[in-house]
Amino acid sequence: MGSAASAPKNPSSTATHRATPLARIWAALDTLTDPEIPVITLREMGILRDVVLQSDGSWTVVITPTYSGCPAMGQIEDDVHATLASLGVNARVQTQLAPAWTTDWMSQAARDKLRAYGIAPPARCGATSDTAAGSTVVQFAARANKPEVVPCPQCDSHDTTETSHFGSTACKALYKCLSCMEPFDYFKPY
Repeated sequence: MGSAASAPKNPSSTATHRATPLARIWAALDTLTDPEIPVITLREMGILRDVVLQSDGSWTVVITPTYSGCPAMGQIEDDVHATLASLGVNARVQTQLAPAWTTDWMSQAARDKLRAYGIAPPARCGATSDTAAGSTVVQFAARANKPEVVPCPQCDSHDTTETSHFGSTACKALYKCLSCMEPFDYFKPY
């Protein structure tokens, strides 16, 4: 496993230089941010799923799109390739569609960063991990007749309203706060 990746050209610390190839790869990938929300890393979003050493010494990075038509996936794949190439790591990117990505895969750090960036984070939608089967099952609840209450990321008011089911990207809805009058995106749960 030690010969699968060369040492970084400009290691930022002695610890980075001595890290295992897998740890160095994860550390490099942890710097990659979502092209549409640059304050959140791919790992925090739950897009970056796994890094696997292949029998030929190459690496496979597994990513899962937030939805099948996400236009950022090409950029994400390019960013992964460029980052690993800068380490001298031979890798390919594999897009894995099942299990389907869910907003429940977003870390708490991602949710906090969304709010600080002015985007209301998604509510939990009930994805549960089936450890026996090794997969994630998303259980969708019937939508209630009353609209979901989405707190304003600016002033935390619950007096908000959806103005458009589609916001700046298809995965977000556009809301308006009726207290501070600011518009904001809401990352839709799914």
